[in-house]
This record gives sequence, structure tokens and C-alpha cells, in this order.
Amino acid sequence: MAKPRIVILGAGLGGAIAAFEIKAAVGDRADVSVVSQGDTFHFVPSNPWVAVHWRKREAIEVKLPPVFKKKGIGFTGVGARRLDPAHNRLELTDGAIVDYDYLVIATGPELAFDEIEGLGPHGGFTQSICHVDHAETAAAAFDRFVENPGPIVVGAVQGASCFGPAYEFAMILDTELRRRKIRDRVPMTFVTSEPYVGHLGLDGVGDTKGMLESEMRERHIKWVTNARVTSVEAGMMHAEEVAEDGSVKATHDIPFAFSMMLPAFRGVEAVRGIEGLTNPRGFIVVDRHQRNPAFPNVLALGVCVAIAPTGKTPVPVGVPKTGFMIESMVTAIAHNLGDLVGGRPATHEATWNAICLADFGDGGVAFVAQPQIPPRNVNWSASGKWVHLAKVGFEKYFLAKVKRGESEPFYEKLALDVMGIRKIKA
Repeated sequence: MAKPRIVILGAGLGGAIAAFEIKAAVGDRADVSVVSQGDTFHFVPSNPWVAVHWRKREAIEVKLPPVFKKKGIGFTGVGARRLDPAHNRLELTDGAIVDYDYLVIATGPELAFDEIEGLGPHGGFTQSICHVDHAETAAAAFDRFVENPGPIVVGAVQGASCFGPAYEFAMILDTELRRRKIRDRVPMTFVTSEPYVGHLGLDGVGDTKGMLESEMRERHIKWVTNARVTSVEAGMMHAEEVAEDGSVKATHDIPFAFSMMLPAFRGVEAVRGIEGLTNPRGFIVVDRHQRNPAFPNVLALGVCVAIAPTGKTPVPVGVPKTGFMIESMVTAIAHNLGDLVGGRPATHEATWNAICLADFGDGGVAFVAQPQIPPRNVNWSASGKWVHLAKVGFEKYFLAKVKRGESEPFYEKLALDVMGIRKIKA
């Protein structure tokens, strides 16, 4: 009798670790393979550092084929064109067909730059740190900027769901400009769709509002909240500030010589628009066991999963899928696939907690939310120089884990450590 075929679509922060953990859970009882766009893992949380030359891309990359081969995991890097869940088939970009018994979708998002005129690095006027390619482009633009400094605009547009990196990058830019002794020549503005500074798509965690407002005042960064970016042109961002009732409270024409704006996310083209599988934005609908109700042999994790916003806001704000949440989804899926392959029902659920280390170059903010969506059992935040050191250590640990093909969960131990509950064991 043929072994069940488990295919993982995507090999990013969630997909790569899922491959290792699923293989460990099913062993030789199933064949595990990965379909990815390209053969290289990038540690996305380090992209803000790449954008100011604090990291080279080679330092945050891992070539995946030899790691997967060592672990007995199949791999193809040509990418997927279209999923056919009714027939358990995946069409690749080269026309090949991959059949599966179970599919784990871990694609991450498609970046919706095209939804705002002039947004993004591809024919637009703003930079991005969502991908290492974008971060390198941003670094080149930053090099040109420092030769002739001017205003900077950083933030996240309407529909964005990952705000931490925007705050990180604003503070990192401030730190780098001070080191270069040109900060006094650079007015900075933070433009965000959040209803208040530190909302983060989570209605705040602990005192993130107070801490981030204080940090930005100290660094002389002005801000505009409830902002809906209408268009961007060379050197100018046009935004509407929206009131609680949805009316336009004010309009802003904000000049810039350098800008990085995080876009809204949507599901990738290979899955978008499949009835029963995705919501209108193309995100995968899952139940509490990470399974799609219409196609129960399709599971999903990470940024591609549909999660409802925490509440109504004047400007659309998405919910972030942080590393802790993604890791818990990975573990639940691995256990559930182990059970399904063994003929048992899927019963494991992700915890959907959140932990974030937001590095500011010379300090940072950390928060823990358990669960991520309020009301919470744990609602904790703190700041200090230790956050920068913790993020550097986490980067090294995670990259080493990928290089070794290890699946050990880490975020929960980190959460307990940063809150002072216990120390992480190496």
C-alpha cells in the first residue's frame, strides 16, 4: 500500500519549520515534500537590518535542498501556479503536476502594492522590507538618500496586518541617521492605518501605546494615525486622516526623500478565489485544528490564514500572525497529521499566542499576548537595550535551527524567559 503523500506549499518562517516538524511526527509512515518559490530560506525579521547595511543577505540565507535531503524530505523550487483541491492536485509553474493526500499551505502573503497608486518598489515611489530583495533595493535607495538627506516617511497603509516591522524600521533609521550625524537634517513622520500608535493590529499589548508614543517623541518622530493613503507620487505621499464616523477629518500631503511603507496583504494567486478554500482576500479559511472546512485534507498556517480583525476601526487594520502564533500552528498541524496518518482524528489546536521582539537598533520593545486576540490571560510589554540583544540572539538561533533541520519549538521558551519566569536552556 502506497504511503500517504504530504505536500507543504511554502518554505518560509512557517513552511520550513513545518516540514521538519511534520517529518518528525510522521516518520516513515508518509512521504513529505516541499514546494517553494526558489530554493533559499530567508530570515524575514532581519530585513530591516539589511535595508541599512547592518546585515548582508548572505548572512540571513540558508540553501534548503541539502537540508531537506538530509532529513528525507522531497523538494522542488519552481513554485506553484494553481491549486486544484477538488482533485488533490497542485500545478507547478513549469506545468508539472504534484498529487497529494494532505496539503499544508504556508505560502505567506502576496504584497498588494498595486492597490494604491505609486506604492512599492516595483514602479512605485516607496520602499519595502517585506522581502530580502526589497530590503536590498531599500538599502541602495538609502545610500542615495544619505548623500542628499531630506524628509522620511515610514509606516503601514490601510489593510496592512504587520505593524511591528514599520516601527522597527522607523527607529532603526533614526539610530543609523544619528550614528551618521545627519539626523538633524531629516524630519521623520510615521503614517499608519492604526487607530492609535501601538495598536499593532492587536488593540495594543500591555502599554505598547504609551511606550511607542514616548519612544517616538524622544526621537522627534511625528505621526499620523487612522491614515488612509490615497496615492503616492515622487517625493509626496497623499493621505486622508479618517474620523471615528468614517468621514475625512483631515488631508495630508507629506513630502519625503525616502519612504518605506508596508503594504496590505492578500492570498497568493495560486489559491486566491477558490470557493470554500479562501475568504474574499484570498486567505485560507481554517477551523480550530488548522483544517479547511470545505477540503479537510488541506491545512494552513502562518500569514496565509484568515483571521478576523480584533474589532472595527475607522481604517481597515489586519491582525498580525507573529512567530509564536505560527509556531503553535506548526505544532498543531504536525501532531494532527501524525494522528491522521495513523488513522486517528485530528484534535490538536494552536494556542495563537503572540510574542514580538521589536528592535530599535539601540534598544527595543518586547511584548507577550496570551492569547493574541483580547481578552487575554497575559498582557505584557517591556522595553530596554536587552531587546536588541535578544533579537540578535534569536536570529542566530533560528538560522542555526534551519541549517540543522531542527523542529524544536522556541517561542514559548522565549516568552517565559523575557518575562523573567525562567531561563532558556540551550
